[in-house]
Amino acid sequence: MPFQEAKREQGSLLAPIEKRTLIWLARRMPSVVNSDHLTALGLVSLLGAGFSYWYASRDRVGLVLVIGCLILNWFGDSLDGTLARVRNRQRPRYGFYVDHIVDAFGTLFLLGGLALSGYMRPPIAIGLLIVYFMLSIETYLATYTIGSFHLSFWKFSPTELRILLCIGNIALFYRPHVNLLGERYLLFDVGGALGVVGMAAMLLHSVWKHTAALYRAERLP
Repeated sequence: MPFQEAKREQGSLLAPIEKRTLIWLARRMPSVVNSDHLTALGLVSLLGAGFSYWYASRDRVGLVLVIGCLILNWFGDSLDGTLARVRNRQRPRYGFYVDHIVDAFGTLFLLGGLALSGYMRPPIAIGLLIVYFMLSIETYLATYTIGSFHLSFWKFSPTELRILLCIGNIALFYRPHVNLLGERYLLFDVGGALGVVGMAAMLLHSVWKHTAALYRAERLP
């Protein structure tokens, strides 16, 4: 049977302005640049972000380099699909698979570097990686079974998360520790723990919603 592409659902805070910006960029992209180039840029930039976090354990300049890598990652990762649609050069199965396996490796590089940076304890980074992968698995299962691919959760998409991480890096540059309830913690340990809780809540909400929807759709007599 012919492949049927899932419906894309994007409801993040910055989605309207981001969509217009990406279309504007895609229409002005040189013809020698294609979607594969941009996807590769997205992967290499997250690898660079991971190395920059590792370098930040020796020199805080690494935190600034991470911000530059995240900007490049947004450019490559967000623009590759838009460029294919604007040029009518879409490959739905190839694009979906490559884009998201690249995201998986990129996230591993990013959080691996963060775990080695000294600005976040490894257990927190590992917890973030696990819950991110669990949320990704749920998203891909829902895409296959329901036919709707959700690009955002609770008004947050990768774009908003990149912005929060950039802001966190700026704060980290000047103040890597915070005091809570009389105790001193790493700033990114606190932020990472909140991230784990937030993504876990998104995961449980999505599992409940999609399980209920599929149960109603295939209720036995």
